[in-house]
Amino acid sequence: MTVLRSGSASDVGRVRTVNEDFALESLTLFAVADGMGGHVGGEIAARTAVDALRAGFGRKASVEGLAGAVHDANRAVFERGQAEPALRGMGTTMIAAALVATEEGDRLALANVGDSRAYRFHGGALTQLTTDHSVAEELVARGELTVEEAAVHPHRHILTRVLGVGPDVAVDVWQVVPEDGDRFLLCSDGLTNEVPAEEITMLLSERRDPQEAAETLVHMAVEAGGNDNVTAVVVDVVVGEHPPPVSGEGGVAVIGAAPGGAGTVGAADPGGSTGPGPATAVADPTSAPVAPASEMLEAARGALRGAPAAGTGAAVVGRSGAAPGLVETPARRGDHHLGIHVPRRVTFRVLLFLVVLGGLAYAGYAVVHWYVDSSYFVALDHEKIVIYQGRRGGFVGIQPKIVKRYDIATAQIPSIDVPPLRSGVEEPSLAAARQYVSGLRDAVCAQEGPPAYCPTTSTTLPPGLTPTSTTVRGLGGPRPGVGVGAGTGVQSAAA
Repeated sequence: MTVLRSGSASDVGRVRTVNEDFALESLTLFAVADGMGGHVGGEIAARTAVDALRAGFGRKASVEGLAGAVHDANRAVFERGQAEPALRGMGTTMIAAALVATEEGDRLALANVGDSRAYRFHGGALTQLTTDHSVAEELVARGELTVEEAAVHPHRHILTRVLGVGPDVAVDVWQVVPEDGDRFLLCSDGLTNEVPAEEITMLLSERRDPQEAAETLVHMAVEAGGNDNVTAVVVDVVVGEHPPPVSGEGGVAVIGAAPGGAGTVGAADPGGSTGPGPATAVADPTSAPVAPASEMLEAARGALRGAPAAGTGAAVVGRSGAAPGLVETPARRGDHHLGIHVPRRVTFRVLLFLVVLGGLAYAGYAVVHWYVDSSYFVALDHEKIVIYQGRRGGFVGIQPKIVKRYDIATAQIPSIDVPPLRSGVEEPSLAAARQYVSGLRDAVCAQEGPPAYCPTTSTTLPPGLTPTSTTVRGLGGPRPGVGVGAGTGVQSAAA
């Protein structure tokens, strides 16, 4: 079983007037979409894509289902743009992560289109999992640019893939083993353009709460310039899986481009960018330098043999539906050997949570029983008077119990006292209940011909008195006369 905890934050920044980013945070599905297409189009594109992603993944919660949901998102944005002329040409990037169950165990599936990124913070190191679909990154993949040169290249914001510009799009899909202590970051380029990777790493290592971490990352990007919308989703693995025996490092399995159509086709951002911030545009793939799938495969295999790795993200084989899968895990720049360890299934936090939860449950149980056991009432059981401990009719499944049964029958009780006894007469304590029953018994014993259970008292007469009865029955009923001598002036009952 894998347990996740997450937090998210988003800000319009200091330059833009509309936040075209949109984040999704749920129990098992997380995403960041960075829209483009003018003052309104980008916001609508991002929201439309996320809504379609949520609905598609809800129908099929699997790796294939996530890829299909991203294709659904592309179709939804494209069709809406075609239906509304004012929105034509709008698009959005998307990075999505979903917790799915596989035959090997729980996995975190990742799907990416565009330059919104996914990072993994593991063992104190930050690793970029995604590869930007941009002109600059394509040049890095071909070895024509270094990572440092790509970070400042004038074409770094020109995208080669985006959702919504065409009817089909290629989707890159990964599977990652979520291990204990892993932290995943999904973000728009508004964060990575402003905050260096070293500062992101430090922040993720210091702020343990994912919500606080996401909010602080967004605040850092805004304080550093805020030239674009910025969004971050932080997902923590509280309880994770055992790492599988993989040939590569980092526990990342690369599936390749998910089935889809050709790469995106379009021109520069048709709506333009609001404000002087860095513009995001879509390049025509026919003019953008793109490495063939065979060359990318050779580059990935060369990395496995120890050749220098190109780029910071995981290598992905193929550009469209014809791309083959890659069973090897390519090395990535900045990766570290993390080793294989047995994750702790029960952490201190989990144990503390269970202890607190057990304490609260016991306290609730004790309070309920105190409330029930401190109550008494007098009622009838099989037409005899009994004293019950508990609440009339029971309380949260706890039924009252009989603590004292009497031989006083219903037929012997004054009729005025019978109705209250049938419904139950509540008393504040056991002593009060006994006193109430004692009063009923006295009333019964005061009647003519009292029952045998009524108390008896022997009377000793002075010398010279002749008793006609030696018993006094009841406490309030008539007493038989006591015979006395002729000189007493008292008439005997037998006279």
